[in-house]
Amino acid sequence: MSVELRGVSRWYGNVVAVNDVTMSLGPGVTGLLGPNGAGKTTLLHMMAGFLAPSRGEVLVHGEPAWRNPNVYKRLGLVSEREAVHGFLTGWEFVLASARLHRLPDAEAAARRAIDLVDLADAQDRRLQTYSKGMRQRARVAAALVHDPQVLVLDEPFNGLDPRQRLHMLDLLHRLGASGRTVLFSSHILEEVEQVSGTVQVMVAGRLAASGDYRTIRRLMTNRPHVFTIESSDDRRLAVALIGEESVTGVELGSGGLTVRARDYGTFTRRLPRIALGERIRLRRLVPADESLESVFSYLVAS
Repeated sequence: MSVELRGVSRWYGNVVAVNDVTMSLGPGVTGLLGPNGAGKTTLLHMMAGFLAPSRGEVLVHGEPAWRNPNVYKRLGLVSEREAVHGFLTGWEFVLASARLHRLPDAEAAARRAIDLVDLADAQDRRLQTYSKGMRQRARVAAALVHDPQVLVLDEPFNGLDPRQRLHMLDLLHRLGASGRTVLFSSHILEEVEQVSGTVQVMVAGRLAASGDYRTIRRLMTNRPHVFTIESSDDRRLAVALIGEESVTGVELGSGGLTVRARDYGTFTRRLPRIALGERIRLRRLVPADESLESVFSYLVAS
């Protein structure tokens, strides 16, 4: 395995940022999915050797990541926070990274990395003239200039428009297909779906679920759901819904109905038919617990 975490925890005083995470990453693209504050960035920084685990081990190609300069020969990091000097050209920025790595032929390495991210046509322009997506690709080139086998990216799609996202998705796919181990974090499931073969889900510092995209999507879709419903006759609709197989609970209140359903798709398909059969007009249907935090919290508990 290229990267391995064994029972890794990281805390700051009484605050636990990462809690007993065990994970193995090999060649290909892996998505690290979770809401903001889940511990994704802390985990990535431990992989990159920026932070020491409070407990457990973080290994890159079998070697500890913490206080081990050899890790940087094998790993590249693209942090979430953008830090580029706008007065530099793309070429100067990537070349500086090559020289910092003390590569024997820094210019050849910079050319190879720029070609890899398709920035050759813009390499002589200043970074301040680049779009957000182009600056992201320049940062990826700087992280790849020493040809690492492991690439770690923290929220690489933040702030990108749809066309720039497609460029980044294609780049990550190509890097994974070339045999590199690519790990990127995101809080959006659809981003992970389009490029990664494996998904690791983090919530509140814990690894909540792991598997391919379809497995994770099924866990999220089949979890219990809560809906708020307002209709022309809430009381009669409540009686009709109690007999519906997908419904696990109905509560009638001043603001309408609160309905608990075990399956999102089945319930939302059945509800209009039930209302039509009872000649009840639906005025409002709102999922009450569709925040990312709610979805991921269910995965932790399941």
